[in-house]
Amino acid sequence: MKPMAAPDFPPGLEWLNIDRPLSVRDLSGRIVLLSFVTFACSNCMRLAPEIRQLEEKYPDLVIVEVHSPGFESVAVSGNFREAVRRAGADHPVAIDHDHLLWQIFGVRDWPTFVLIDPGGNVVGKTAGEGLYGRLNPKIDRIATEFEQRSLLEKGRLHSGTAPETAREGSLYRPGKIAADNAGMRLFISDSGHHRIIVADGSGKIVETIGSGVAGNTDGPFDEAAFYLPGGLAFDEEAGILYVADTGNHTIRMVSWPDRRVATITGTGLAAPSSGEGGPGTGVALNAPRDLELLGGYLYVAMAGANQVWRMDLATHEIEPYAGSGREGLVDGPLEEAAFAGPAGIVTDGEALYVADSGASAIRRIKRGMVETRIGHSPEDFGDLDTIARMARIHHPTGIAYRQGSLYIADTYNHKIKQFDPDTGWVLTRVGNGSRGYRDGLSGDAKLNEPDGLVDFAGLWYIADTGNHTVRVYDPVHHVVSTLNLWK
Repeated sequence: MKPMAAPDFPPGLEWLNIDRPLSVRDLSGRIVLLSFVTFACSNCMRLAPEIRQLEEKYPDLVIVEVHSPGFESVAVSGNFREAVRRAGADHPVAIDHDHLLWQIFGVRDWPTFVLIDPGGNVVGKTAGEGLYGRLNPKIDRIATEFEQRSLLEKGRLHSGTAPETAREGSLYRPGKIAADNAGMRLFISDSGHHRIIVADGSGKIVETIGSGVAGNTDGPFDEAAFYLPGGLAFDEEAGILYVADTGNHTIRMVSWPDRRVATITGTGLAAPSSGEGGPGTGVALNAPRDLELLGGYLYVAMAGANQVWRMDLATHEIEPYAGSGREGLVDGPLEEAAFAGPAGIVTDGEALYVADSGASAIRRIKRGMVETRIGHSPEDFGDLDTIARMARIHHPTGIAYRQGSLYIADTYNHKIKQFDPDTGWVLTRVGNGSRGYRDGLSGDAKLNEPDGLVDFAGLWYIADTGNHTVRVYDPVHHVVSTLNLWK
């Protein structure tokens, strides 16, 4: 786009993580990226790794997040400071109550990003996936040009205040959840805080794995660093927790009693193609979302590759297992089938079941074949409880198994559904179908984009991602409550 002078920030904005209102003049000499996002936006969350890449490559880049209450949930808009604290954002945040910044910068949807050069000119506006690939060369050219002219300010922007930080026990966009039934422990991927919370069934925090600072570092529990950790699988016999470190494109191993985190597969960079597998840390992965243990292997829902992979637990060799790498909903032999961003995986002890989120489908892998049990095409989704071949779900991301039934996090319908593979029936168990937050009778309860779920001591624990909480469903009394974490 043709450069144009950036309009100044209007008065009346509420500013967080900085001790003064900012103006375009304050940012003269700096490269600025305005990030129009919301805390409720899944696409915004998926772009977080790309923003992190830009921040790491260009430490002088100033990120300014812009949030507007009209696009947030009531819980967030009522307390933006708490939402920022949960997110762990360390850059300036502007709360645009009257959508003035949207209007003056011509923003129509989120996430949208506006790039301003050190001369105060708007030099780019973009949205959607592939953010790093589009902005990296442009920022590189701008930095080189203004540095040669001695017009580029170096160093971080002085905020004059400490960034809002996460409170003990708070969660931010928890993703997956697993259980140690023998040790009576829950493992929660506190994805937005880049750590794993270990708690008991009452919510008492036993320990925290990871420093909480985004990164890719092995070592002791308090020094290790994750980035948007997702799927969890606990090997009770070996006492090992496996973590799909989604943002780092790796699989990590958490072991006791040495209390250390180690990377066992993945290079830390996203694979450009599906690849052929090989020795663990020599193979690039692509957005592993969930994990399951079965017969000496760790199976991986590899969302970015549109495949299911498997890793040999003894050798840590990893390879594609099911899916051609093409995006779609195609059944057939393992190497010919197609998935669309698989986000959840579970086993009944024999077959594997996959929550194929992009296809709004549940797939079964058994005896070398992939078969669709719920779903018709990536464009065919909805909310309909009936026999499986006619049922509709929408963007499922979590799946669990208990006593012959599958339990599905029907994410975009804000429900938990039960699927009986023998009878074929699909029935809603939790949620009234509207996004929100409400405890009580399961049919009246409200969830907000639920993800992982696990059966623990007869109760279902649900990572209620959009509400930044863990919810508890009692299937005997049909009641939903909230797990309060405490130390």
